[in-house]
Amino acid sequence: MTTSPPQVNGHRRPLPVITDWQAFLAAPAEEPAVAATVTETQNEPSDPAVDLVAEAKADAIRTKAYADAEEQRARAEAEAEAVRIKAEGDAKAAEIKAVEEARKLKLANDKAQARAIEEQAARDARIAKSNRERAEAERGQQEDERARQEQHQNEAAAEAEIAKAASTWRGYAIAFYAVCAVVALPVQIAAFWDRDAPWLVIAPLMLEGAALVVTKGAAAAVAANRPHWHYRTVAWVFAFIAAGINLKHGLDAFDPATAIGTAFASLAGPGVWDLHEHGRIRRRDGVLTRRERRAAKKTAKRAAEEKVAAKLFEAEQQAHLENAAREVASKLDADRKQMFPRVHAHALKLAADLGETAITPAIWKQAKLDVDGAPPGESDEILRMRNRAAEKVEAARLNKPVSTLGDKASSQRASQIPAGKTPRVYNPPARPGRRRPGDTPKYVQAARKQASIAAKNASTEEQK
Repeated sequence: MTTSPPQVNGHRRPLPVITDWQAFLAAPAEEPAVAATVTETQNEPSDPAVDLVAEAKADAIRTKAYADAEEQRARAEAEAEAVRIKAEGDAKAAEIKAVEEARKLKLANDKAQARAIEEQAARDARIAKSNRERAEAERGQQEDERARQEQHQNEAAAEAEIAKAASTWRGYAIAFYAVCAVVALPVQIAAFWDRDAPWLVIAPLMLEGAALVVTKGAAAAVAANRPHWHYRTVAWVFAFIAAGINLKHGLDAFDPATAIGTAFASLAGPGVWDLHEHGRIRRRDGVLTRRERRAAKKTAKRAAEEKVAAKLFEAEQQAHLENAAREVASKLDADRKQMFPRVHAHALKLAADLGETAITPAIWKQAKLDVDGAPPGESDEILRMRNRAAEKVEAARLNKPVSTLGDKASSQRASQIPAGKTPRVYNPPARPGRRRPGDTPKYVQAARKQASIAAKNASTEEQK
């Protein structure tokens, strides 16, 4: 690298301010020409000697300063660019975040709006459903009321029609009775006519009138819900008397047609009226018609058949349950006999002794107590198994083996000998292999009883 001279024309050259490194590199190419021109044109006497080392150092310092300045400028530009890029990134991120938040807010608003629309739709649906139900209920009530009114109207119309028919039938019966009386009276009057006793013509009138009066008495008895059979009987007696008179006098004085016609008229009038009263009596008493009686008979027959079928089904079900219970009892007895032969045999003896035909729970409990000394569900084996299981559980809870040696109760010491306070020291006898009286303390009374019970249990186990 070339350096510019520190002095020009006897004056110190000022340091240039380098703003562009490339301009600084291009400038030295023209300096030699300028320097030559200046050297050629200068005719002044030479200056004192210049310190080239100092100038080189100064030039190096200037170059380093230029490089540092350029580096700082580049660093500043890089930092500014980084700040700009970061700002742009932050702005972009803020814009993206704002867009995302706006999108989320829009989605939330849309969801809230959709939820509100759904709730409003559900509310409208509930209101509409309630209105429909209320309208249906009101419509049903109106229809029921209309049906009730129609039923009342129909019943009233039916009653009116029945009353009208009954009134018409009553009028026709009375008219027919009167017509029959008019037809029958002439023959009866001719039968009772006598020139010497003309008053006898009143007899037929009295006979027909008596029949009519008795018939009215029967109608009054029916209306008052009183006995009416004797009124009707008397009316029929009068009718038969009048018919007999008409038949006999008609055959004697007239032709058979007249006799039979007038006799029939004497019976037909009271008979038709009696039919009218008979229907009224049956309606009053609620007597069923023939069709109603047949329907009631069929219903009763069907009910009886269903009752018999229900009883048969119940009997079959009860028999099935009894058979199942007998099978269960037989299986239980066989299992007891196989698993507990001695207890089963003793239970049979107890049942025979107590007069029972089977082994009841009370007899089995007593037999179990007599043989095993424990109620059902308990025995010496079960108790031992339960105790062993309890010991295993306790050992597992304390995290130690089930059988331990060297504990407080040592396995090298008899259970009836109390533990000594000092450690045992082995001291063999003078004559080994021979025991002397008093070497081992005697068992206490409780220990002897316990040993006796253990021996009995061992013998029982061996017998089994």
